[in-house]
Amino acid sequence: MDTQSKIQKLREEIRQHDYKYYVLGDPSIADQEYDRLMRELIDLEKAHPDLITPDSPTQRVGGEPTREFPTMIHDVPMLSLGNTYSEEELKDFEKRIKNNLPDESVQFVAELKFDGIALSLVYENGSLVRAVTRGDGERGDDVTANVRTIRAIPLTLFRKEGLPKNIEVRGEVFMPLKGFRKMNREQEARGEKLFANPRNATAGTLKLQDPKLVAKRPLDFTAYYLRITEDDFPSEPETHLQSIHMLRDLGLPVSRYVALCNSMWDVLDFCNEWEEKRDDLPFEIDGVVIKVNQLNLQEQLGSTAKSPRWAIAYKFKARQAATVLKQIHLQVGRTGTITPVAVLEPVLLAGSTISRATLHNEDEITRKDIREGDAVLIEKGGDVIPKVVQVLLEKRNADSKPFRMPQQCPVCHGPIHRVEGEAAIRCENIACPAQVHRRIEHFASRTAMDIEGLGEAVVLQLVESRLIADYGDLYSLTKHRLLDLERMGEKSADNLLNAIEASKKRPLDRVIFALGIRHVGSGAAMILADEFGSIRALSESSFAQLEAINTIGPTIAESLVQFFGQPENIQVIGKLKQAGVQMEEIRKKKGNGIFSGKTFVLTGALPRFTRESATELIESEGGKVTSSVSKKTDYILVGENPGSKYAKAISLGVEVMDEDTFMGFLTKAKKRSFSDETQLKIEF
Repeated sequence: MDTQSKIQKLREEIRQHDYKYYVLGDPSIADQEYDRLMRELIDLEKAHPDLITPDSPTQRVGGEPTREFPTMIHDVPMLSLGNTYSEEELKDFEKRIKNNLPDESVQFVAELKFDGIALSLVYENGSLVRAVTRGDGERGDDVTANVRTIRAIPLTLFRKEGLPKNIEVRGEVFMPLKGFRKMNREQEARGEKLFANPRNATAGTLKLQDPKLVAKRPLDFTAYYLRITEDDFPSEPETHLQSIHMLRDLGLPVSRYVALCNSMWDVLDFCNEWEEKRDDLPFEIDGVVIKVNQLNLQEQLGSTAKSPRWAIAYKFKARQAATVLKQIHLQVGRTGTITPVAVLEPVLLAGSTISRATLHNEDEITRKDIREGDAVLIEKGGDVIPKVVQVLLEKRNADSKPFRMPQQCPVCHGPIHRVEGEAAIRCENIACPAQVHRRIEHFASRTAMDIEGLGEAVVLQLVESRLIADYGDLYSLTKHRLLDLERMGEKSADNLLNAIEASKKRPLDRVIFALGIRHVGSGAAMILADEFGSIRALSESSFAQLEAINTIGPTIAESLVQFFGQPENIQVIGKLKQAGVQMEEIRKKKGNGIFSGKTFVLTGALPRFTRESATELIESEGGKVTSSVSKKTDYILVGENPGSKYAKAISLGVEVMDEDTFMGFLTKAKKRSFSDETQLKIEF
């Protein structure tokens, strides 16, 4: 057997085992044997890189990190389902169906409603070419690079006779509870923030910028919708259940928890059974989806602007338990926000013991009249920290007193302040130990300076032992000092110092984000880094200069001016600079070109350019590209099938530029020559 044939045989064998494991749930080989096959394929492809194909099982993790995810328009809108919460509402749904289809015998399919993120997968000629989130239903984010890392999603469909080659598949990306809990244990061991619930963890993972990090997260997928794009396909399914079976035959995982129901009574039996058994499942669900089974009847029923008339979601009641609120604890965050948290008598709820619940803010406590010592009802919808739903007033002690927020910070006893129009109360002392801890944790977090090993527990020790007073002091730590800390061995100390040293090379936008400036998230940090190019230029900018930047409004501008106006912050930044932290961005010289000082927004598909090449050309002529349209936008460069940005630009009177006009400008500038074969089309 030649090398190419051997590689193809290994790929097919691995795909078959993936199908048995992820789709059938019936693996036929041990993990060690599977790993051996994968290693053999990897070695062969390394020796013959010209034989590597995008759909090879070895290409699950690939591609470079991306700063943003292009927006894609769904060919058919991904409508949301109407919700129902009672048996009466389900019977009303059935009545509406029968009134619209008086002469039809309607069957229903009931299936569990996975609590995850809806996703559209597009396969062309059997290969996965695009994965897009639901978004607003009309358009979503292109997360193809990240989705390729999910092993349950086949990169290549099974080639079986009678099955379509060009299809759209919709389903739910979710995180099994076992993997979620393991991931949170690892977060806790590193001293990092826990994920709130599996759904939030899934959503955050899909939007990570590095596919290699996504591959480490325990994401799974279940398919529930099939759209065949070929006209008059001979084997097109006639019912929803047939679609499910076809999806499985194509190699996609489908839910095992599906029932064909001849009446709403059968549907209710299914709903009641799984509402009782949901805690026994290996994943989170929040209800049952009920659909008309016959696809021709679905088409007759049609849809409203928001929801299909042939489907509805029956939502389970939130899981609740009664307990005693022992104390209202005040927690101080990195920006000084004081958050009240209920300390509870431990109670078992939804399979876990709950001892704390969020109280949100002072207004929430007052509205619900929550007091220490109250018997309360708590509710959990998958969150790590549930909420207090109500006080059981009939059990309240006669001598209970209303809760009053203190006039001083509970940690540093400094002054606190509530900004007019906001619910949050903040400690104004930036030297408050609680704020210091949180700011250093944020500075070291993965999305900021990414200092591995510097979690909550280590930061607490460093601050309490007075080895550091702010994040600028991290760069003066020595191995000798670290070894004095509890449970800090030589290897751990070396690893931490190496991680701190490596953080000096983080790009400017990460440094800006790491500073912990209120209202400045990672997206705003990227814009500021691109606009100013250095911390010094940013720190010297005025409110007017900042507010004039597209997407930087008065709130962020005011926060930046306030931050850089505090001598303590400038002093800390001085420590970073002295330590060698990268404080400037290596920028391409843009010059005074034909687009000098002009702001562009791109929308639609440009046949001759990728997004990156169009952006580079604009910047090479002194222009700037932003992601959203505003009054500050000078031009919107429009390709095929433009999205909502185009409509907004028209309403704001922004000048529209098509590709021919764009190329005309560039040709006049005599900067480049172009060919109709320049680059592949990309939508954004």
